[in-house]
Amino acid sequence: MSASRNLRTALIFGGFVSLVGAAFYPIYFRPLIRVEEYQKEQAINRAGIVQENVQPPGLKVWSDPFGRK
Repeated sequence: MSASRNLRTALIFGGFVSLVGAAFYPIYFRPLIRVEEYQKEQAINRAGIVQENVQPPGLKVWSDPFGRK
């Protein structure tokens, strides 16, 4: 009975880890893997936006997350 309980616990934990990984892939890992494609999409998405009109006062100005200093 203990082996069955351990297997069930492992499957539940593995399913949770898989679900979190599947959720993070398009949000975090895909832009890191395909930098040029992400930059083109962002250029299209941000076209026509005047930063000063949408940026709340006192906050840090938007920056390129891929730009290195």
